[in-house]
Amino acid sequence: MKETRPVSRRDFLKTSSLGGLVIALGMPVSATPSSFTASPSTRPARKLNAFLRIGEDNSLQLILSKVEMGQGIWTTLTMLIAEELDCDWNNIQVEHRPAGKGADFAEPLSVQTTGGSDSTCSEFDRYRLAGATARTMLVQAAANRLGLQPRDCRTENGYVIAGARRVSYGELASEASTLPVPAVKLREPTAWRYIGNSQKRVDSPEKINGKATYGIDVQFPGLLTAVVAHAPVFGGTVKSVDSSRAKAIQGVRAVVQIPTGVAVLADHYWAARLGRDALKIDWSLGTDEPVDSKTQLDTYRELATTKGIPSQQKGDVASALSTAAKTIDAEFTFPYLAHAPMEPLNCTVKILNDRCEIWTGTQSPFLHQQEVAAFLGIKPEQVAFNTPFLGGSFGRRGSFNADWVMEAVQIAKVSGKFIKLIWSREDDIQGGYYRPVYLHRATIGIGRDGFPTAWQHRIVGQSLFTNTPLAAEIVQKGIDYSSVGGVHGSPYLAKIPDHSVELHTTTCHVPVLPWRSVGNTHTAFVMETLVDELATIAGKDPVAYRRMLLNEHPRHLAALNLAAEKANWEKPLPPGRFRGVAVHAAMGSYIAQVVELSVDKQKIHLHRVVCAIDCGLAVNPDGVRAQMESCIVYGLTAALYGEITLERGRVQQSNFHDYRMLRIDEMPVIDVYIVPSTGPMGGAGEPGVPPIAPALVNALFAATGKRLRQLPVRPEDLAKS
Repeated sequence: MKETRPVSRRDFLKTSSLGGLVIALGMPVSATPSSFTASPSTRPARKLNAFLRIGEDNSLQLILSKVEMGQGIWTTLTMLIAEELDCDWNNIQVEHRPAGKGADFAEPLSVQTTGGSDSTCSEFDRYRLAGATARTMLVQAAANRLGLQPRDCRTENGYVIAGARRVSYGELASEASTLPVPAVKLREPTAWRYIGNSQKRVDSPEKINGKATYGIDVQFPGLLTAVVAHAPVFGGTVKSVDSSRAKAIQGVRAVVQIPTGVAVLADHYWAARLGRDALKIDWSLGTDEPVDSKTQLDTYRELATTKGIPSQQKGDVASALSTAAKTIDAEFTFPYLAHAPMEPLNCTVKILNDRCEIWTGTQSPFLHQQEVAAFLGIKPEQVAFNTPFLGGSFGRRGSFNADWVMEAVQIAKVSGKFIKLIWSREDDIQGGYYRPVYLHRATIGIGRDGFPTAWQHRIVGQSLFTNTPLAAEIVQKGIDYSSVGGVHGSPYLAKIPDHSVELHTTTCHVPVLPWRSVGNTHTAFVMETLVDELATIAGKDPVAYRRMLLNEHPRHLAALNLAAEKANWEKPLPPGRFRGVAVHAAMGSYIAQVVELSVDKQKIHLHRVVCAIDCGLAVNPDGVRAQMESCIVYGLTAALYGEITLERGRVQQSNFHDYRMLRIDEMPVIDVYIVPSTGPMGGAGEPGVPPIAPALVNALFAATGKRLRQLPVRPEDLAKS
């Protein structure tokens, strides 16, 4: 369950140093993750993060700490402030909050990092409070000017109004900035004008008219483009390089060696690419055994036969399994997955005598600012970090070690040039970071009533968070809870008297990162396909069987029932069409999906997906629906086509031709419904991904009679036995 950090009046400060009225949030040092806290003696007790600036020219600027990467939070967070400020929605300008503008703009990593689908729920209180605080101060300033009491004034669309007199917020901004920060009362939900009502996205116009600036758009005189030749296997290093042919190519200005490979700097991208192709590099491939996908799974399979570190256990599983009326033993495998954002990774770096300026789309600008400063031996405030729009991320731009950023800084430092590093999609798919390979092994004992009586579950895979800044929060006593979450704590296990969940964490030099919806991408698949199989064994309808197992979990049930109702689950489908269902909770939201499909000669035709989500309050309902549609496309893509394989340490895929995306003509109709809910608010950007793959293969079982236990789905898997 998501919790909102309590916000007190002391958290808000105002300043006039930037002109007009600026409402800023002060974040206590104690909220900073310990791993990112500088020496306490060097830190102020409270740092500020500007949120809201009202200029004397009546301009209204929001400086948001969360990055917009397509998920719509610029709009949602703006709605929160606008709701309480009572301003003209069309007068709002939004920008990303800069990192590296001194202490007045610094804040902890946990606040500035964008991820985990928590932007709206984590900011719900404090952004509204920022708006309410500003409005109260503006009203007081107007009352002082007009010789009235604040109760005699009201606000409307950026004006304070008293009888026939109207004063704009801009006219009052400077006076308001001299007033003390007041205690404020938030509006009751019955008075909400924006929250809960769909709003058009504030970033759509400039993205539609082409004015939106992404990192790859950055350009200025003297800027060279850099591409890097990386080792063909992870961990490889350069033994020697002959750059003579590369330097002879028109437009190539320099070739430099860095720890991760050899960089070619040129006037433009294609010259740099040609220069890279002309390099002759002798690589040292290291002493580690190269990773091979086939042998890797064999190793995981062997590990799964042994006891792992328990994350959850109850009763005596072995004894209960031995007395069960029936048992099923199932193995599931999941491949490495690339993030494949639409905008290729890029980073522009300008190093000057006493400072460094950086432009890149990243989920963690504050973290990267610290890392760059440490590398260059300068103070963080000497690194100006500009965050343009992010052209998709799905976790890739949340790299904890700023891999592409640090590579760009190294190139700029070694070459002495201003450079824009570009990783092509091929570079990232063949040498980037991945969702890990996982293997699950589950043994389930079934009672005579058709319900599970014992459940032993073992998971094998690499850790996402060990040795990262978030390890202290997520990895405990050898368990990376991102690996097991979704099985650990599953409502299906709650009623089973004898069960265990165990983890084997493997080590491997293939780099990994969280991938959209993190561990739920594999755990939801296993749990929801196993429950579907149990329903079949019990001779019960899959929805009815889930209802019985989830009867003490009302939010699961609400999503399941709404999805089933809207999918007309109780009514027969036309001949040749089949349905599958799945329900899963992740990032504080509860989502059920029903997939309707047909199969013709092992070819899948997706007809319709019905999705129901209980995310608590849906601040921007259209935004929630858009995120569910996006999650479904992303999840179907992975389920049908997503697979990164390695042969002798080399990634075999390279771009969208062999790492396919779902295409327009393959898209099903998607209907999204939001469960009316008063439950705690959850996320929407990621939790729509996990249920779609199990709903898909459960529908395929209905169509073919084949239980699929590995992803992606392969045509040959659909042949009827």
